[in-house]
Amino acid sequence: MKPFPSILLATLTCLVIMNAGCTGSTSTDALNRTPLVVFAAGSLIIPFNDLEKAFETKYPQIDVQAQYHGSIQVIRQVTDLHVPIDVVATADASLVPMLMYTTTDLDTGLPNATWEIRFATNRLAIAYQPDSKYVTEINANNWYEILSRPDVRVGLADPRFDAVGYRALMVYALARDYYQQPTLFMDMFKGQFSFPLGIFSENSLTTVTVPQVMETKTGSHIVLRGASMELIALLESGDLDYAFEYESVIRQHGLGLLELPDSLNLGESADQQSYSSVQVNEDAQRFASVKPVFHGEQIGYGITIPGSAPHPEQAALFIEFLLSPEGRAIMQADSHPMFEPAIGDNYTNIPSGLQAVCSPAETP
Repeated sequence: MKPFPSILLATLTCLVIMNAGCTGSTSTDALNRTPLVVFAAGSLIIPFNDLEKAFETKYPQIDVQAQYHGSIQVIRQVTDLHVPIDVVATADASLVPMLMYTTTDLDTGLPNATWEIRFATNRLAIAYQPDSKYVTEINANNWYEILSRPDVRVGLADPRFDAVGYRALMVYALARDYYQQPTLFMDMFKGQFSFPLGIFSENSLTTVTVPQVMETKTGSHIVLRGASMELIALLESGDLDYAFEYESVIRQHGLGLLELPDSLNLGESADQQSYSSVQVNEDAQRFASVKPVFHGEQIGYGITIPGSAPHPEQAALFIEFLLSPEGRAIMQADSHPMFEPAIGDNYTNIPSGLQAVCSPAETP
């Protein structure tokens, strides 16, 4: 087995060490700097690491302390675990109003968030490595058939915790009609889990249901992990043949990239109507007051400052830097596409300094 790449080892270190930055600061320096705790989706590890370095160069009095998780786990650090966090950045902007607007902080009784900025997008794709099985055969017209083969090991992020996971299920639901293969979804997933996924269509809406417990059966060719970034290490070590990932992450790691058609990759605004024909929901109530339903739409990353943030002014500086020309250039260099302009939801609630770097969301 090949060793884990250094960037992932560094990332795992960041995940283990709570409230400790990965910038190499001495303990004496840290005592004199304002800690800025940033929790972000795993697909932002590389660009946010580069952003952190540039931000701290500009604001040396601030010490960014970043941690990365699946998008739902990022939100739950605030809503369920009540961790004091300054900035929340998720790969699915819809999670912020769904899970933060509707829940309250224990100390203040106020909403966990009252606004967000939709700042970036992405496309879903299939990652592979040079030794992947059938790598010389796979293409945009037959990928679903090859990935369903019993001898092909396919990585899937857990849809209960990570946006890549439920978006991959949306891709399969959309692909049934796109390729005119009505059994395509079940060909891939039937018999792979101890508690099965469900899929049904009604009134032009296809719904995928996710069980409360997700575990693969012995001998399954699907490898399930809690966060999509864990699949990258398995690909690079040769333990997986293929995995669903964001295009930006695949490019950042120099892996093989199989692009999905625009009608399936969830990255094109022109295909929004098609994407909206699918949704994913859970059979069980995992949140105290909300049963999340994930709707198909163009991928949008959301960022906000929780109402309980210890350092909201410094958090606003971080977001302003992200949306500045310098921040955008860093994201672009790391192959992560940004919205231009960024879109502010609940615009009047957004701090005045950030209103200048985004535009109000259109009223439905």
